[in-house]
Amino acid sequence: MYKTIFPILGLALLSGCSMAPDYERPANPVGESYPMGASFEESAVDSVVPAWREYYTYPELQSLIELALANNRDLRVTRLSTEQIRAYYRIQRAALLPSLDASGTGTRQHNPADLSYSGSETTSSSYAVGLQMPAYELDFFGRILSLKDQALQQYLATEEAQRSAELSLITSVANQYYSLVSLQAQQALAGEAKAAAQRAYDLNRESFDAGVGAELDLRTSEAQLQAYRAAELSFGEQVAQARNLLTQLVGTAELPELMVSDEVFSGSNAPAELPVGLPSDLLTRRPDILAAEHILIGANANIGAARAAFFPSVKLTAFAGTASADLSGLFEGGSEQWSFAPTITIPIFAAGRNKANLEVAELQKEIEIANYEKAIQTAFREVSDALAVRSSVDQRIDAQQIRVQAAQRRDELTQKRYDAGVDSYLSVLLAQQERFSAQQDLVQARLSKLVNQNALFAALGGGFEGSQ
Repeated sequence: MYKTIFPILGLALLSGCSMAPDYERPANPVGESYPMGASFEESAVDSVVPAWREYYTYPELQSLIELALANNRDLRVTRLSTEQIRAYYRIQRAALLPSLDASGTGTRQHNPADLSYSGSETTSSSYAVGLQMPAYELDFFGRILSLKDQALQQYLATEEAQRSAELSLITSVANQYYSLVSLQAQQALAGEAKAAAQRAYDLNRESFDAGVGAELDLRTSEAQLQAYRAAELSFGEQVAQARNLLTQLVGTAELPELMVSDEVFSGSNAPAELPVGLPSDLLTRRPDILAAEHILIGANANIGAARAAFFPSVKLTAFAGTASADLSGLFEGGSEQWSFAPTITIPIFAAGRNKANLEVAELQKEIEIANYEKAIQTAFREVSDALAVRSSVDQRIDAQQIRVQAAQRRDELTQKRYDAGVDSYLSVLLAQQERFSAQQDLVQARLSKLVNQNALFAALGGGFEGSQ
């Protein structure tokens, strides 16, 4: 038995010469630097992107991200799919080595007299116990090896897709949290504006009832009051919806108690500035680019499997054990039994199927090259877009802050002029509207900065330990 099995294992080790073409990474289809000149040069020294725990330092947001990574259902499906592909790879890898099964058979057969050589009824028995090797293909031309490599690359691509899903979830939770903060801030501003409008309406109502005020001013202040009331209610609806979406992202039955303070807009709690580095860094940093390259390498390996189909296929079937006509004689001397059955299949005529399969494999590789280059171009554009916002968003915030200060001062001066009888109530109305609009735009500008920082963080492929 051993004299049979060991040579088979030796042949298995000798097989596996891959016919796949040597893989060469395609040329980088983007420029050597981002179109942001000076800001790029300042941040190109240290291009290591921090892990998400180091980047999102606000404790409340950190806890939400941790809950989402543990409970989000979409991410759970992605992780299970990764494990499924990993199991498929292990199945494909197992085909490189022969499998051995222990088997035992027993047969009793009765023949009537007219079918017996002796002319009388006979009953025969046979028993066998041993190890058998089902049909095992000797991979002389690397077909199975190429399929194994292709399965491995598919698994690695799925792992990167999982990292991409985790990164997307992290930034989605952060964006939704920031959106909730901004909506609550705007709701509070609407409440303050409504309270001021209520006071103005009450004064106009008293003046009108006393016969010294104009109905036009009364109705103007009333319309303003109801407008701010409607705005506050609208923001309240949006806050509730934002909480619902955040709950879904986190994946728990309900959100933990949140402070949700607009302190996250302050510099001490906002994410730090990110080092950008070179566009070539994205090739080893972005999980979607890494996934696309793994798929490309897998397509390259698949060409080897398609080429191997043109060559002969050698399969082995073997059995080694003991056999006897009596059950008690299975392990007696002289009961050894073995069989060895090699088969070779040589493709002669397949109506062009093998050639077409090779052409399909080669075209699929070209498709994956285009997908890989597209992933790089998309990453380059996303980083460039985020840098374009980063270069001016602070100036935009400064402009909005100055606008708010000016609008507040205008509101104060207009109110004094109205109280002195110099201006009509229309001037007060316009000043209040401008103040409210400026405050809202300032909140939106601060939110834009945080959202852009999240977008740049994701575009650079950060989020994990050792991201570089």
